[in-house]
Amino acid sequence: MPVVTALFAGLLFGIGLIVSGMADPSKVLGFLDLAGAWDPSLALVMAGAIAVGLVAFAFAKGRATSLIGLDMKLPGARHVDRRLVGGSLLFGVGWGIAGFCPGPGLVALGMGVPKGALFVAAMLLGMALFELAERRAAPLAGKA
Repeated sequence: MPVVTALFAGLLFGIGLIVSGMADPSKVLGFLDLAGAWDPSLALVMAGAIAVGLVAFAFAKGRATSLIGLDMKLPGARHVDRRLVGGSLLFGVGWGIAGFCPGPGLVALGMGVPKGALFVAAMLLGMALFELAERRAAPLAGKA
């Protein structure tokens, strides 16, 4: 059941990204171009996503299990630290350069868009480099 639910949720999310224009890098870059021909339409998409997320998290907050019976794994951190800010900046710069973030990049890959394939390859390389850096830093953190 969890695999079918994940497949349905991913399919619905991907269709939503296509319909909203989030899988089109030119639309995203138009939204990010505040000094030029700014396209504010994605702000409505984001506002809608935030509204749905607020309702979903409020519903999930008091639950121990999901609607399909799996354990709830909500984030516990409530503070802003240097790693969060740095990661957010890196995400934003990457989004501004490529016009993709991970979800739309995967949708573009699935649609056979060459830029999507390049983005996903770069994303996987970045994830591997991060994991390597974390593994190298872990023994040093234990000595401090």
